[in-house]
Amino acid sequence: MTPKAIREYDSRSCPALRPSGQAQRGSDSAREFPIVNRRFVPILLLGIALLLTATACGDDPFRIQWSENPAEATLYAMDRQELNRPSAFDMLQRRRVVLESPQTQGRWDFALDRQGGALVFLPPRALGVTSSAAIAPMPGVSFEDLREAPSDTTRYITREPIPLQAGNTYVVRTHEQRGRFGQICTHYGKLEVVSLRAEDGVLIFRHDTSPECNSRRLIPRND
Repeated sequence: MTPKAIREYDSRSCPALRPSGQAQRGSDSAREFPIVNRRFVPILLLGIALLLTATACGDDPFRIQWSENPAEATLYAMDRQELNRPSAFDMLQRRRVVLESPQTQGRWDFALDRQGGALVFLPPRALGVTSSAAIAPMPGVSFEDLREAPSDTTRYITREPIPLQAGNTYVVRTHEQRGRFGQICTHYGKLEVVSLRAEDGVLIFRHDTSPECNSRRLIPRND
């Protein structure tokens, strides 16, 4: 075997013996053209198409679409003798909360109490719970006319009892929680006292809450 044939044989059988230029070109090619799993290509293309379509139409792909959906709930005053009665409420989750439950862990926005023979709302901080939840009384404004939460933060009560009266309306700023896209959010909702029986420690109220993160809008967007 001639010396030239030996060199050609060695370069084929051992890549390390190839000329440096050839090895470099091969590695560059591997970096420039990574292998892509073909199964994910249609999904990737569909996602790009949907995003481009939404952008072209002027839509915000992160906007939450929702509709008004008021509902009624019943709470029982904290000073009643029965245990495991729901006396607090989570506005965004539309969920009654039993304060004695160990799973509660501050995930509520107001509690119902009876003081001086009258029913009152208590924000979490009034009970020593660290929370961003607060309530703003809205005298003279109907439930239907409540379209935006107040921007004036001094109108929100965080530590004091809030007297209740049938027909009165309130804006509730919720406790902080994770939004749909992972960000920390507070939400705003509205409620109206439908009926209350102070002697029995029972409150019925109507409520609705916007799912939009950190938005003071209380009704869906029309555009």
